[in-house]
Amino acid sequence: MAGVLVDPAGRVLLAQRPAGKHLAGTWEFPGGKLEPGETAEAGLARELLEELGIAIGPAEPLTRVPWAYGEKRLLLDAWLLRQWEREPLPLEHEALQWADPQAVDLAQLAPADRAILQALRLPPHYPITPADLPPEAFDACAGMLRDALARGERLLQLRLPLWPHARLRELAAALLPEASSRGAQLLLNGDVEGARALGPGIGVQLKASQLDAWTARPLPWNQPVGASCHDAGELARALGAGADFATLSPVAVTATHPDIAAMGWPAFAALAEAAALPVYALGGMSAADMERARAAGGQGVAGIRGFWNR
Repeated sequence: MAGVLVDPAGRVLLAQRPAGKHLAGTWEFPGGKLEPGETAEAGLARELLEELGIAIGPAEPLTRVPWAYGEKRLLLDAWLLRQWEREPLPLEHEALQWADPQAVDLAQLAPADRAILQALRLPPHYPITPADLPPEAFDACAGMLRDALARGERLLQLRLPLWPHARLRELAAALLPEASSRGAQLLLNGDVEGARALGPGIGVQLKASQLDAWTARPLPWNQPVGASCHDAGELARALGAGADFATLSPVAVTATHPDIAAMGWPAFAALAEAAALPVYALGGMSAADMERARAAGGQGVAGIRGFWNR
């Protein structure tokens, strides 16, 4: 069990693992193991009382992260808390810190806890630009993306296969100041070098065909890395490539690929549950499918046609 405490200012509580423990010095979300026969809520309350000296209020599930440290396997069940009694104290940790979740350096977290932080800070929607837009539509595309930023979208993929890399990078650079001012991130589809050149605020969405080429994260932790996946093997390779999240498709039949069979929600739920990173449902999705995706264990929904006013 892991408790994700969020204070009224939106800060999250992190605890530093003490000397002599596995991963000493790294930061994690406080919690511990369930006892036999114990419910999740009871175990979370007991662990946070023991570790922080607090009595917790209502909690809601955030994410579940299956992870392996060598031969040791665990399932990290993270719950979100906004109410508790008493000030948290480092009763079993080296130190505590309250931090802006968007500013936390993922490299300082215990590896299994990184997916928890990503689940907390990633948005529920992930719009992807329509692939048929030509390079001549630069101004119209920029306006469409600015409108999306203005209405609150915080993660946008620039997937424009008709555009030369240089022109697409120019578009990303033009949008970067506004995206950064709104706390949003832009991802280039498959263009690792472009993301490296543009720097913080610009990430990359790795194609499924690229996953075997990356056995380590292609960008620094302050640049997001997504991965396009279609099955359990690709989800595993996305984790090996250091991705922060994945899209999983097709959940439903799409207008662009009507001949490709959809996996359906039960299969999506099984794959998302087994994945060690947040997963967006993609394929035939619209913003209206967000709650269903969340109920199936997903981070939210990604899509093209259902996310733009054209």
